[in-house]
Amino acid sequence: MRTWFIAALSLFCLGAGCALAQAQAPAPAGANGEIQKALSLADQGRCREALPLLRARLTQVADKKLRLSAAMAQARCGMATADYDTAVSALLQMKRLAPADPQVLYIWTHYFSQLADRSAQQLVGTAPQSIEAKKLQAEALESQQKWAEASKIYREILQKDPQAPEIHYRLAQILLEQPSTENTQQARNELEQELKVNPKNAAAEFVLGELARREGQWEAASQHFSRASQLDAGFVEAYLALGMSLNSAGKFNDAIPPLEHYVKAQAEDPAGHYQLAIAYARTGNKLGAARESELQRKTAGNAPTRAH
Repeated sequence: MRTWFIAALSLFCLGAGCALAQAQAPAPAGANGEIQKALSLADQGRCREALPLLRARLTQVADKKLRLSAAMAQARCGMATADYDTAVSALLQMKRLAPADPQVLYIWTHYFSQLADRSAQQLVGTAPQSIEAKKLQAEALESQQKWAEASKIYREILQKDPQAPEIHYRLAQILLEQPSTENTQQARNELEQELKVNPKNAAAEFVLGELARREGQWEAASQHFSRASQLDAGFVEAYLALGMSLNSAGKFNDAIPPLEHYVKAQAEDPAGHYQLAIAYARTGNKLGAARESELQRKTAGNAPTRAH
């Protein structure tokens, strides 16, 4: 009971500061006045009265600070009354108003974590034997590095539905977490099975490319990375890996387009500039190589180390 009370109190107070004198102050006229009234109601725990005012007036408030407070109250009350559409709408409003604010980020983490937990509980409660519930269980075991238990559940899913997508991919990931020559080959087999089930799985293509690249199989690696980039144009890492593989194969002209695409998308990553400088230098573009080398030096101190 005490744990429940503390959790409920946290949910009620988060974001508003459990304030204050707004209840005593006369409300100014118009939208601001109704928002002030709604904030006062929310602070008193009268969320069902506060929410209609917040929904009606939030977008009409010009003052950014007041609008942010109102969005926080709306998110809090939406969560407290299980009105999750309203809560999520308010969370998105908060992020638009103050994307880097620590309090906003904390509330996002707190509430989206709650939403995820509640969805998981609902899934397990309503369909405990479903593939989705089993996947959730297996993923939880993966996060605890209980590889054997997770693999067993994934195998059970495949027995129930051999065409279930992403399961072979998850099994491959588990095998690669325990590196050995035998596991690597088994992982490759799982990834190939995944692509038979779901030929559009860009992640499976990418991992196959990585396995080939590590073994110096540049042609195979390039083919997999190329397919990954075609399947998912937003998968920018595939463009970098493709360019790196083509550079390693001595196909510098072919490496330039994917590397140019990558540095345009990830201008702060020195790895892309480094690889593009190599491709430019080997194709006679001295100015381009010098420019990319300089960009590589400028960005090297701001990016995490990456293996080449």
